[in-house]
Amino acid sequence: MMDNKILLMLQLQNQLNDATNGEDWPKGITKNGKKINWQRCIYMECAEMVDSFGWKHWKNIDIEPDWHNHQIEVVDVWHFIMSLAIEDYVKNLKGGIEDIAVDISALETLSKIQIQKVNFASQDKVIDKVENIIRIAVSKDEFDLGELVSEFFDLVSMSGLNLDTLYRLYVGKNILNLFRQDNGYKDGSYIKIWNGDEDNVVMKRIWENNDDITPDSLYKQLQKAYLALTKS
Repeated sequence: MMDNKILLMLQLQNQLNDATNGEDWPKGITKNGKKINWQRCIYMECAEMVDSFGWKHWKNIDIEPDWHNHQIEVVDVWHFIMSLAIEDYVKNLKGGIEDIAVDISALETLSKIQIQKVNFASQDKVIDKVENIIRIAVSKDEFDLGELVSEFFDLVSMSGLNLDTLYRLYVGKNILNLFRQDNGYKDGSYIKIWNGDEDNVVMKRIWENNDDITPDSLYKQLQKAYLALTKS
């Protein structure tokens, strides 16, 4: 049975990649001729994720984990995993987005994030899981979607997230990424700090204040806030 949230996230990611990179992006090249390497995107984002924790033995040794930033990084990695899956299925003629959604929905580890209450794991266990995802991403062996997504779902549950919160944060970040692209992110003219807050924070606040907001409405709310910022 296919999970509708998984399907919608894959559809949104495909739309974002079409808008950002051109519709031929599954071939591994953007509309500007830039080579795409989703595996590199995954392991570089994972490396940034590790910096959410006080892993350095020589600096800020008593710093508390930044779980909020870590969760945002988890969502960013999910963008890249879905993109890699779509590219893999297209290139190897395995099927389309619905086929990916069916395959992911069949994974046993999905049940781990379909529960309501989840707890944070220890910092060391989370970092171990992140580093295992890096290991998979840097491997030159044939891409194994099941292994990568299963490890990622383990990370989701260890990071205090479930399927509902992953979905909400993903949709929010997806729409924000689309908004950034539409407002000068590539040429450097986009303003990322809005009245003292990073746009990620503004997006999350809009979601929290509007439980039933749709992706289209979220985009319009971001547009309204950004126009007020740029006209002031």
